Amino acid sequence: MYRSISMPEFDQELKKGLNVIDVRERDEYANGHVPTAINQPLSELAQQSATLDPEKEYYVICQSGGRSAKACEYLADQGLDVINVMGGTSAYKGKLE
Repeated sequence: MYRSISMPEFDQELKKGLNVIDVRERDEYANGHVPTAINQPLSELAQQSATLDPEKEYYVICQSGGRSAKACEYLADQGLDVINVMGGTSAYKGKLE
């Protein structure tokens, strides 16, 4: 099971330093992403999830929250501690890198 967080909550938490996974495709990520976010496209997540540390908490983001919810469901089933960022990068008010 995973939980979700609103964009205002995410903005506050991001200031503390988080592990953020952006599950959008590589071209979407390249066009702008949340600072510190690593790119692990949903289409490649099954192959890349083994590289994630089960001792860490991960915030998962996409464009609007749909793909990140699917990714969270998968990653939670793998035993990872994940949080879905509702609203995604389209709701992010900070500067995208």
